[in-house]
Amino acid sequence: MRGTVLLAHGFGQTRHAWKETSAALAAAGYRTLAYDARGHGDSSRNPADVAYDGQQFTDDLIVLAGELPSPPVLVAASMGGLFGLLAESRWPGLFAAMVLVDITPRWDTRGVERILRFMTAHPQGFDSLQHAADAISAYLPHRPRKSADGLGALLHEDADGRWQWHWDPRLVDELARDSERHQDTLAQAARQVGCPVLLVSGGRSTLVTPQTVAEFLQLVPHATHVELSDATHMVAGDDNNAFTATVLNYLDALPTALARATSAVTEHVTGAHP
Repeated sequence: MRGTVLLAHGFGQTRHAWKETSAALAAAGYRTLAYDARGHGDSSRNPADVAYDGQQFTDDLIVLAGELPSPPVLVAASMGGLFGLLAESRWPGLFAAMVLVDITPRWDTRGVERILRFMTAHPQGFDSLQHAADAISAYLPHRPRKSADGLGALLHEDADGRWQWHWDPRLVDELARDSERHQDTLAQAARQVGCPVLLVSGGRSTLVTPQTVAEFLQLVPHATHVELSDATHMVAGDDNNAFTATVLNYLDALPTALARATSAVTEHVTGAHP
């Protein structure tokens, strides 16, 4: 094995967002672990009296990475990347390296607003998977249309026979809205990251801009940046082959970091609690 890659998805996604990338990494000799963040996919939702906050997600990531036998490489999209920055700054050495997918400590808030408008546009869910496929196609017209059969990882059927997104609706108000108020904290976290970092951005992203990339490279001067010119914020989903090739090329250039990650480590457990 060439080391472990821990894959953290973006807001409103599930672990299935990494299906193709994970398979390609495994074929190249890496052990992969993709997980559903709390409130997403098959992971538990917070009780009604416990609000969602970023500390919980950061703690979850620290526990996941810290209980692996050795530091993994983190490949993290959007929300997952932000919590990756916070986790690594809080626990230096938690990751052997980081690949941040179209996310920087500051972002264009108009892009977030567009995403949230789509995510909240159907509060009663969809009357069929075909209806959901129509909505996704209208939101992502540049993508090949998703078949209704391929939406099982994104939606679940409720007791009334309606199809709901596979994430807790409370996440929008409790975690996503007003998230820009944390940008200074995230910038400070980025300054403290010492492990190798690759930023992969989409040339057509509505969140990450040349200005936010330039600031990030000032905050993390040892970071590398690759732009996939035809990709939007959904980088891996837009062109998975190009994205995965970029990640593999970067990992191949990190023999020292990965050798350290795969060497015998007596104890890597962080002791953090979810």
